[in-house]
Amino acid sequence: MVFVQDEGVFDASIEKVWKYLDSPQDHQHSSIPRTEVLEQKGNTVKIRQTVVTPQGKEELVQQLTMDPPFGFHLETLEGSQKGSKNVHTYVPMGNKTKVIVAGDFHVKGLDEIATRKAILDYFAMVFDEDNRNMQRMK
Repeated sequence: MVFVQDEGVFDASIEKVWKYLDSPQDHQHSSIPRTEVLEQKGNTVKIRQTVVTPQGKEELVQQLTMDPPFGFHLETLEGSQKGSKNVHTYVPMGNKTKVIVAGDFHVKGLDEIATRKAILDYFAMVFDEDNRNMQRMK
């Protein structure tokens, strides 16, 4: 188990963050070239994603439970990160939104230090992509 917590502030209101999360055409990440919905029940969706990692491309199956306006829960069910669980919490701050991510991460083949670094590097990349993508939205 590797517990990781990270936080940042989006340059967008909580309403814009949720509009972004609900917009597949806007919510894009360079490390996730493909997402397929396998099953949806209420606010929970099971997805298969092709992800690009330093080791190459792989398939992950994840379960995503949306909990607006508070955030979402993500659990990896299959792939090199199987067993990883994390929570994204959104805190409204006027025209900005604080995001706090905390979770228990596992990456097959990586020790605790390498896992922590990989997760924090990934969070930094997707946070920057999210901020840029939200700024392009109308």
